[in-house]
Amino acid sequence: MKSATEGRARRHKIPGDPALADRYIEQNGWGDGLPVIPPTEVLVAAMLKTTPLEPYAVLGRMEPHKGVVTAEKVAANAVMAGCYPEHFPVVVASVKAVLQEQFHVGSSACTTGGAAPVVIVSGPIAERLEINSGTACFGGGYRANASIGRALRLTMRNLGGAKPGGEEKSTHGFPGKMTFCFAENDKRSPWEPLRIEAGFPSEASTVTIVAVRGLYPVCEGTQSTGEGILETIAGAMSALGSPIYNQGARNDVPVVVVLGPEHAAEIARAGYSKMDVKRYLFERTQLPMRVLANRMYAGTDPFPDWVDTKDPNALVPMVAKPDGFIVVVAGGDGRHSAWMPAWNVCEGATELIEELK
Repeated sequence: MKSATEGRARRHKIPGDPALADRYIEQNGWGDGLPVIPPTEVLVAAMLKTTPLEPYAVLGRMEPHKGVVTAEKVAANAVMAGCYPEHFPVVVASVKAVLQEQFHVGSSACTTGGAAPVVIVSGPIAERLEINSGTACFGGGYRANASIGRALRLTMRNLGGAKPGGEEKSTHGFPGKMTFCFAENDKRSPWEPLRIEAGFPSEASTVTIVAVRGLYPVCEGTQSTGEGILETIAGAMSALGSPIYNQGARNDVPVVVVLGPEHAAEIARAGYSKMDVKRYLFERTQLPMRVLANRMYAGTDPFPDWVDTKDPNALVPMVAKPDGFIVVVAGGDGRHSAWMPAWNVCEGATELIEELK
């Protein structure tokens, strides 16, 4: 990372009246349809005080327009999103994650598939900042969840340039295009957290981000065994309509599986480790070519070379390998889980959250 003044954010004079300022920002295309907080010099400076980054430190270039991403510009978007200064280190880590090459932020932002980044926070910072990991963790009611996810999306829109009417081509999109952020429920997880899986110590905090195409709920309130619950989850995932079978096994594209705490506890009680869960899903979500042929993207997005497309019984996995499933425990009471397929070439990314000591 280096400092550069060519990436310095432009200054604008905006009306002092909050309603007029909000309208001015929206008319200039810097908003996302919801009211924003004007990013004044004072508010942006308060954000920057929470990280070791210099204001003009260049983090990278945001596709598709290759906008220069600096700490100052990210801070301005975080202010507009409603973040508190203590949220900013999480926002910075999120932006760094989507700038990693394997994330493919440009294609994720522009696809007709409507992909949007889901921010999964793992570590002690989640509890300290009250990033919801429990009941209604995908929903509203928590400032940190709503504003952190929104800050990332505003940064992608304003610095990358993909907006409706331009390079943003989502056929429908989904509310994750506005904001999508939740935390891992460490206290109710029977397995190692995401940050440890990624090679970081337990005391560290990380973000794992995947550009997902939607959120698919799974309900299993009758089966009382871990294997019975896994059967239902695998069955719910093994359905036509998602292009993941064409893309995931070929491109190392992941699938996020969010297990509710009750489901996770029963699965673990049955003797399944997290890796066991991944292997189970890998084996039980495969579909035969006779089911997949001539559907979804079979005509335009070829299957992996190792799949014998002429054999109607050849099995196609949802992901390239068991580790292609990102398994996380989150949510509150209730016998529900969810899964989220990633977009085409987005392999996801994990980044350490760095704070000033």
